[in-house]
Amino acid sequence: MKLELGFIQIKDIQFSNECAVKDGILYVNADDVKAFVYENDDVKAYIESIELDIAKPGESVRITPVKDVIEPRVKVEGPGGIFPGVVSKVDTVGSGKTHVLKGMAVVTAGKIVGFQEGIIDMTGTGAQYTPFSKTLNLVLVVKPVAGTKQHDYERAVRFAGLRAATFIGELGRNLVPDETKTYETYGVIEGYNKLPGLPRVGYLHMLQTQGLLHDTYVYGVDAKRIVATLLNPTETMDGAILSGNCVSACDKNTTYHHLNNPVVAELFEQHGKTINYVCNIITNENVYLADKQRGSDWAAKLTKLLDLDAVIVSEEGFGNPDADLIMNCVKNEKQGIKTVLITDEYAGQDGKSQSLADSDPLADAVVSGGNANMVIVLPPMDKVIGTLDFVDVIAGGHAGSLRPDGSIEAELQVITGATNEMGFNCMSAR
Repeated sequence: MKLELGFIQIKDIQFSNECAVKDGILYVNADDVKAFVYENDDVKAYIESIELDIAKPGESVRITPVKDVIEPRVKVEGPGGIFPGVVSKVDTVGSGKTHVLKGMAVVTAGKIVGFQEGIIDMTGTGAQYTPFSKTLNLVLVVKPVAGTKQHDYERAVRFAGLRAATFIGELGRNLVPDETKTYETYGVIEGYNKLPGLPRVGYLHMLQTQGLLHDTYVYGVDAKRIVATLLNPTETMDGAILSGNCVSACDKNTTYHHLNNPVVAELFEQHGKTINYVCNIITNENVYLADKQRGSDWAAKLTKLLDLDAVIVSEEGFGNPDADLIMNCVKNEKQGIKTVLITDEYAGQDGKSQSLADSDPLADAVVSGGNANMVIVLPPMDKVIGTLDFVDVIAGGHAGSLRPDGSIEAELQVITGATNEMGFNCMSAR
């Protein structure tokens, strides 16, 4: 399967009476965006109002509570459309041509859903820990209809963000990309013949599926309903995997993370050079022991069936999913498949507590995204997009986190993407 990504660099975002991309500047008519978003039935039913705002790198701006971050893309050639099964029809994506509006993101924020939403600071201490302080952000601040239940609100906000990103992405359909990259994987026999002698490497991609607003969607299907299965790496770049998660902000995989998965990107960089990048295997992180056993058994069965030499495993979340992570590691190592884990740590504020809820001597190759319990102080910002009402109760906050002067003392958990377990961050540990 071959996918060509055309990157259109966005240098600025401005509100305007039109929607267009000209000379690298995205011009946004807020009313046009909202009109497209409101064509969705769930948005109509559960969203009272949507306000658009813009946050740029270096500005004294805080966005909170953040729900999702999405990169606008548009399918310009080949089967399917962006975000299949949700915005587009359920067609297999991952081939053809897709245009990407690079350097920007659509961010959804608004009244809290669970207690796990996050913060994006565009400058100051917090900006050092989130990749989204470096993107030009078009923010949708969403207000629910009074009395809306949590799951209905989450779904409506999710659809609002995806539809806004689809609308913005469509503006890049007829533009000439600034840069183009091609990604291709082979069938099993074809790969053996074209890349003889190279180690066969796969990516075991764990998806957050604990429920109660901890959900991930694959082609529109809640991933807790699937068993471990194969996915072509290029499918993720076309929006096959979407975030519906309200897990701790620091290690939540937003939709932006799935579209720009750095494990996939790095494996492609080495594909045909030092490794044969065979495929992705997606598996879930359900809460019951039987589900964990089933998921890890199926994943290990697939890695063996594909005759992999090595596998990289990335976790999402912490605590309960640590058991899935270790099961996936042990079962692959016992099959003779070299296994590397990517996770983060909850080692206490002093860094001395046990980092994971489970462990095994076979887990001897681990990449850490940092300690989510580390305490930081975020300076006050001149502008807040969203509301500060929930800072004390989001994961990583505490009573008194929000100080009278507008500064925030909290654990690193509150920062969106700070300890991301795909490695899409600037932290690690030794």
